[in-house]
Amino acid sequence: MDAAKLKAELAAEQEELRWSITWTALTGVGLIVGLVAGWTGLEAIVPWAYGLAYLAGGGPAGIEAVRALARGRLEIDLLMVLAALAAAAVGAPRDGAILLFLFSLAGTLEERAMGTTRRAVAALMSLRPDVAHVVEDDVEIDRPPEDVVVDALVRVRPGERVPLDGVVESGASAVDQAPITGESMPVDKEPGSEVFAGTVNGHGALTVRVTKTANQSTLARMVELVTEAQAAKAPSERFSDWFGQRYTVWVLAGTAVALAAFFALGLPASEAFYRAATLLVVASPCAVVISVPAAVLSALAASARRGVLFKGGGALESLAAVDAIAFDKTGTLTRGVMTVTDVVPLAVDEGELLRVAAALEHASEHPIARAVVRYAGERGIDPAPATGVEARPGRGIVGRVDGFDAWAGNRRLVVSEGIDLDADPAAHEALAALEAAGRSVVVVADRGDGGASRLLGFLGVADTPRPYAREGLDALRREGLTRLAVLTGDHANVARAVADDLGLSHDQVHADLLPEDKVDRLRTLKANGTVAFVGDGVNDAAALATADVGIAMGVAGSDVALETADVALLSDDLRRLAEAVATAKATRRVIRQNLGFALGVMALMVVATLAGRLPLPLGVIGHEGGTLLVVANGLRLLGRGRAPS
Repeated sequence: MDAAKLKAELAAEQEELRWSITWTALTGVGLIVGLVAGWTGLEAIVPWAYGLAYLAGGGPAGIEAVRALARGRLEIDLLMVLAALAAAAVGAPRDGAILLFLFSLAGTLEERAMGTTRRAVAALMSLRPDVAHVVEDDVEIDRPPEDVVVDALVRVRPGERVPLDGVVESGASAVDQAPITGESMPVDKEPGSEVFAGTVNGHGALTVRVTKTANQSTLARMVELVTEAQAAKAPSERFSDWFGQRYTVWVLAGTAVALAAFFALGLPASEAFYRAATLLVVASPCAVVISVPAAVLSALAASARRGVLFKGGGALESLAAVDAIAFDKTGTLTRGVMTVTDVVPLAVDEGELLRVAAALEHASEHPIARAVVRYAGERGIDPAPATGVEARPGRGIVGRVDGFDAWAGNRRLVVSEGIDLDADPAAHEALAALEAAGRSVVVVADRGDGGASRLLGFLGVADTPRPYAREGLDALRREGLTRLAVLTGDHANVARAVADDLGLSHDQVHADLLPEDKVDRLRTLKANGTVAFVGDGVNDAAALATADVGIAMGVAGSDVALETADVALLSDDLRRLAEAVATAKATRRVIRQNLGFALGVMALMVVATLAGRLPLPLGVIGHEGGTLLVVANGLRLLGRGRAPS
């Protein structure tokens, strides 16, 4: 959805809300004037005042009821108008005016409440600046983001919002991504880093190469998905709609039967019609119908503000029912980037070990080689001069460093060069410990002055857990989710090492799995309950589809992931998943509270009316008051969308 269309829709809704407020105000004025005139003896004014209340409060509702009838539907508006007219017919226009005022007020507040989620979406769209500073031939030209094409260069000054998704070409800064990913801390950006439209640049100027047009940006996709999610009805919402439509027919038919019964019991016409009017009011299912959407829409808006997108209320309700969660490992529980975790120097010091290893690995694009070079660079160690560097596929890399033959690779490489790894007990023990811990070990060796080979040391490399991953898993356990599993294609030792870091037991880890094996494991888990699967949304499409709830994690900027999952976590913070589960469970509780309260109050008032012990004014207050209470209870969920401190 583009900004212009969203603004037009929001403007139309705002206009409707203004008219709704106006009609409610006029209804209230008529009611108050009528009450005051009646109390002060100005009887001539009373009919005109109540007439204003009936026209302002009943007119719009009557028009909506007629429109619904033309479409073959019976709506609650019809019940309210008929109840007010019945009250006037039995000589109680005051009670009818009170009913219309409270019904109009409830409708206005409901309209404003439901518009809150739309305004939240509009607020998301408003995050994108109106101007992008496009750089052409070293000259900045201000253009609307809608007119900027892919591959254009855009300059983002300190303090400005990023206008479009892109990749940093030059400059360094920290960017506040909270509006998109929900991350509470700014994220460092440098050349090659991805940035998203709507995020706020920090202290440094950035030049960004645009990768997506305005309508394809992550921000635009968020708006589209949240809008679609609000339009997609959850099972509970579909039930309340079904209930409301059919129940309206039952109420009209039941009121007619009750009226006939009242006459059969010998009640005077005025009392029979009065009770029938009261029955129309108290039996109307306004509170029941609004119970579910008030909660679901509030939860969807709150979650979107924290970087969690649900594909509609159905996904929200399904997540609340989950009792087991399976995780992909690489890129989900771990960073998906190899990192040097251990440095074990033997014949030289740590600096020299890294200097030789970086010299050999500098020419390689292998992930382990990149990890070694990056680690050395982070510690200010420059690679030694190297010549004749040659890769040995599946083993490592060889070359000459400082004029001597040198090797960096796995166990098989150095053994083939005549180095005995078992000759030194300390070296043997260190190597065994690294391998047992699930590390990929880089063995570094060379041939020194005397031509004898020597073992310089070991580097342990691993894909390390994401920040807050353990905290996120602990938070899930606090939500009652103890059935946690890791499904990975990685080796068992590696997977178990990650499990140890995250506080998971080894029996929760299933390693060496092909994609079809993951699907089989998920089916086994599903046999004992409702299962969610958390993956990257791209490589785990089959598993995401097999699970009851597919959750894609860290997918800001990924169209594929946003499309495939039921729930999308825009950041890499696993704590967001626990928050999403908590929100889903809170929504389920609120829905149950609302439905239980609405149905209970309605049943109580119907019984009291049939027994002749409920006056119409109390019925009006009970009915409309109940509607306002369930709306307010649902809106409490909006508070769950506040960003963490």
